[in-house]
Formats: sequence, structure tokens, C-alpha cells
Amino acid sequence: MNDLDHRVGVREANLVVRNLRLSNVNEANCDALIEEIDKLFGIDEVSYNIKEGVIHLAYDATHVNLDGIEEVIRRHGADLHNDWWTHTKEGYYQFVDQNIKENSTHKPWSCHKVPPGSHKK
Repeated sequence: MNDLDHRVGVREANLVVRNLRLSNVNEANCDALIEEIDKLFGIDEVSYNIKEGVIHLAYDATHVNLDGIEEVIRRHGADLHNDWWTHTKEGYYQFVDQNIKENSTHKPWSCHKVPPGSHKK
């Protein structure tokens, strides 16, 4: 796959896939919840399995983060499932998302470069 296989704003190098259990999601708020998340810039794919209570997200971590998605989820009366595994995954996902965002703006350097202002003779 390459960047052209994804929505606008999603780069393959920054693409992450997340699966989280949600609570308080029903047929009344499910469609509106998924629709609003799907409209966020940087979202590549979103779906919700109502039987298992799991949301599937694929997004570019440099444009969207899990905290922003959680705000949308809470606005619709739902929340992340309150269990140990979901909280562990949430913390790990937030750490990785932040790391991807910071690495995307990092300018690499090399100790083998000639320092500025010096010249070889």
C-alpha cells in the first residue's frame, strides 16, 4: 500500500490501527458517533461492532489523537469500557500516538557533518 490508498491527510508511515471496547453505546447514538468520528481530518477508517462493543479505528497519528476521539465518544453519551485491559491499551495507544507525532517533526542530525563555519584545508 501507499499514501494514495488512504484518505486525504493519512500517510502510510503514520497510520495506526486501534481497537477499544466502549460502554453505553446503543442503536440510538451509534450511527451519530461513528459519523462524527468519520468526519475528523486524519481518520482513514472507523467502524463499530455493536455485538462485541468494540470500535475499530484507523487514523494518522500526526493529525488525530486518541484524546480527541474520546471527546467525541463522550459527547454522544458513550465512554471507554471501565476495565483494566481497556485502560492499559488506552495508555499504550496514547504513548505511541505522542511518539509518532513528535518523531514526525524531528529533524535528524549527524555527528559526521562538518560544523557550520568550518572548512577543510
